[in-house]
Amino acid sequence: MSIPHPGEFLLPTYETERLKTLTAWSLFADTDLGFRPAELARTPLEHFVHQCVSEDGWMRNMLAVEPKLPALPKNEDRLSFLEHYAAVSKERQSILGARPPEWWGEETAFFDTRRSHAWIFVRRLTHSAHHRGQLTTLLRLIGKPLYSTYGPTADTGGLPTDRAPTIYRYDSIARLLTEEATGGEWPELPGAGESSPTERP
Repeated sequence: MSIPHPGEFLLPTYETERLKTLTAWSLFADTDLGFRPAELARTPLEHFVHQCVSEDGWMRNMLAVEPKLPALPKNEDRLSFLEHYAAVSKERQSILGARPPEWWGEETAFFDTRRSHAWIFVRRLTHSAHHRGQLTTLLRLIGKPLYSTYGPTADTGGLPTDRAPTIYRYDSIARLLTEEATGGEWPELPGAGESSPTERP
């Protein structure tokens, strides 16, 4: 059995992570973007900016992925961020898709050490997931519903052990952009039901 090179599974993973990031962003309204839950906490808008700037810096400086689009959109409203991140991350995905298999195993500088391109790319995905987790906490504090990111939530039925469903808000980036331009799509959410949505009652 042949083992696929890292790009063969990391790039499809990046595709799903792009959708997860955009879906989290889409749950905020423009009026939510200035919400700051604590003095030293980022607002949703500042999270959007950080994601764009941080991912751009990692890709350019560590992976030599240099899209033509800038890191940030011209306008800093919600829809502009959705459209811009979708476009620039797609360009990054295309550039990475053209890299030869051996490139993924080559080492380069990662801050003050050296790591393979594949290792750095995986760390980028987990870094983005970390910030997405912070955003879902902000959504809870604002009182917004949470659709699935990787599995069920308290809004989609609770725990997997209770056979709660996974309910994504969108099944593709193309659909997300189309729907968000006209108000968004909001699939029905069943709520947690009678069981506790955590492993503790």
